[in-house]
Amino acid sequence: MPAIANNIPKSTIQSTIEKLINNLVNITDDSGEFLIKADDGTLIDTKGWYGFEWTQGIGLYGLFKYWDITGDEKSKDIIEDWFNYQFNKGTPSKNINTVSPFLTLAYMQERTGNRSYLPYLDVWAEWLMNGLPRTEENGFQHIVFNSVNNGNLWDDTLMMSVLPLAKFGLLLDRPHYIEEAKRQFMLHVKYLTDKKTGLWFHGWTFDGRHNFADALWARGNCWITIAIPEFIELLDLHETDSLRVFLIETLESQVKALAATQNENGLWHTLLDDPDSYLEASATAGFAYGILKAVRKGYLNESYKEVGIKAIQAVLENVSEDGELQQVSIGTPVFDSLQEYKDVTLTSMPYGQSMAILAFVEYMNNYI
Repeated sequence: MPAIANNIPKSTIQSTIEKLINNLVNITDDSGEFLIKADDGTLIDTKGWYGFEWTQGIGLYGLFKYWDITGDEKSKDIIEDWFNYQFNKGTPSKNINTVSPFLTLAYMQERTGNRSYLPYLDVWAEWLMNGLPRTEENGFQHIVFNSVNNGNLWDDTLMMSVLPLAKFGLLLDRPHYIEEAKRQFMLHVKYLTDKKTGLWFHGWTFDGRHNFADALWARGNCWITIAIPEFIELLDLHETDSLRVFLIETLESQVKALAATQNENGLWHTLLDDPDSYLEASATAGFAYGILKAVRKGYLNESYKEVGIKAIQAVLENVSEDGELQQVSIGTPVFDSLQEYKDVTLTSMPYGQSMAILAFVEYMNNYI
């Protein structure tokens, strides 16, 4: 792999982030294509900014990270306005994905001291621990608004619910939450890693005990690349901590395979091992964030930085003039065939915007 220049101007990165934020908060579903009716009749908006799903949850987290590194009050105001709107309207039904926004809420409570956030964190955290359906071996069942997914473990769960649970444990001083989050990480590693490649399957079911289509799906994998460094940093696991060592070894095995499957233009295919599947930018942004953060924190060898920077450049090239991250696939369930992953359509999504923001915010550490 040829050397990649690590010299993108700070002004380019920041102006691109500003465009991404503007696009993020103005995404709308004008056609109604992305409105999905839940069993109780509720309309779920998975695309517009004022929906309440994992798509907006990841968007909030990207805004928070930008505020954290820059002190940009505009990002803080957007986050607070979003939560004020949602709490006035009323929170949605609880599932794995609707927990996602509460990770940002926990950080906001910590930063601002807003006590009105605490009851929400308490109630949703208790649901995660005691109300969420469990699989065999007490895994977090990946229940979503339109499917209970009996016996299912998915990659996404670690980012959407397990990482928040660890943060809730720290913020609310409930060590048993943290221990449960650790156990969920280990259980998901047990059933979702592909031992042949080091990459991750999208899902596992105890009903029949299989990984569905054995899909090595890019965005599912990127949740792992993000979540492992976040989790180790969040819990401040000591260098000799056995879980830290285990998770770093798991991450390095994955990233080694990612380095081998990265396209020459810096993106990754939506099925990582299938060059005939389309190139996908939101996963690429997630990989860039996780790899660069893991290198910066000393979890991964410096040699992997080149992979992350190449991904940053690819993401930058896929941001349009109006701030849309292009080549972003829509929300994707676990499928029974690989072709169904290849058929997933592309459109602008809040998580696409946010994952690009996350990647660029991590790159901004080069200027410090």
